[in-house]
Amino acid sequence: MALPRTLVDPKLIYLEPAVRDFPRGREVLARFPDAKVVEVASHWKIPQLADPALAEDWLRVKREILVLGVKKGLSMRPNGRSADFIAPSSSNGCAMACAYCYVGRRKGYANPLSVFVNIDAVTRAIARHAARQGPKPEPNSIDPVDWVYDLGENGDLSIDASLSDNVRDLVAAFRTVPGAKGSFATKYVNRDLLDYDPQGRTRIRFSLMPETVAKVVDVRTSPIAERIAAINDFVAAGYEVHVNFSPVIVHEGWEEDWKALFAELDAALSPAARAQLKCEVIFLTHNEGLHDLNLRWHPRAEEWLWRPDIQEQKWSQSAMRNLRYKASWKRQWLARFLGWLGETLPYCEVRYAF
Repeated sequence: MALPRTLVDPKLIYLEPAVRDFPRGREVLARFPDAKVVEVASHWKIPQLADPALAEDWLRVKREILVLGVKKGLSMRPNGRSADFIAPSSSNGCAMACAYCYVGRRKGYANPLSVFVNIDAVTRAIARHAARQGPKPEPNSIDPVDWVYDLGENGDLSIDASLSDNVRDLVAAFRTVPGAKGSFATKYVNRDLLDYDPQGRTRIRFSLMPETVAKVVDVRTSPIAERIAAINDFVAAGYEVHVNFSPVIVHEGWEEDWKALFAELDAALSPAARAQLKCEVIFLTHNEGLHDLNLRWHPRAEEWLWRPDIQEQKWSQSAMRNLRYKASWKRQWLARFLGWLGETLPYCEVRYAF
């Protein structure tokens, strides 16, 4: 599946010199022979992408710039929510531009997609780690049998699969790793993944929210109706398919919007999809720095995201000022949300909610 040129059409590729030593690096470069290639010392430290002025031209940067690098750290991190462990990323950044995304503020003022070309090292590291874990000793909310590895913490693998075979290699790897399962969330429907033969060893989590909100904050993503329509096909293709109700953005009229979404989902699902459906519920946490950036890039989104009248400060572990819904109200809103969900989708187990 070719990416629409409005999403990714690289005119400039930054790369670490070692990229050319890897078959995957040479493959990606061959796909974009007309792109200008500029060598950089590190895929993380590209001075040209640290210019604050780029915030006003963010979409062009995402469309026309690609970064190729070699993944250095290959350690696994415990998670305990979406997955048991966070696996080393095969990419960083995203062609999409969701207004609430935290990844962009970790990478300068622009956030083009970075592809890591040493995918074999990533898959070997996962296999070694899973072997050291041995069988999962007891069921948990993540999975009753397998250790689950999140593969796309810093990007969207459905987009990545349109640029290289990294995702195909990850799906293939989990077919051969006993007691382990891969997992990633996505907001983009890439039907090429239907041919990857996951054999139940890869979990895809389609992120959903009411279209009223998504059309403002989920920038450059697949429409919500398209994501819902894809679920049955991905289940039939051998994926485990969950949904993420994320982020839940409280606004006037949100009850009506969410109830309509639940009804749309219920009407679309096949018996097979219903039988395996589970979900995550994540209420919005916003960031002051991202708010300031959005006021320059996408101020309309901040009408939904920045609500000091119903939010309170939360300092992160990295000393960043975040805003989340006031705790006393959030408890009530979460209870209401789960009630609406249970009324329409009683077969959908909530894996976690916060």
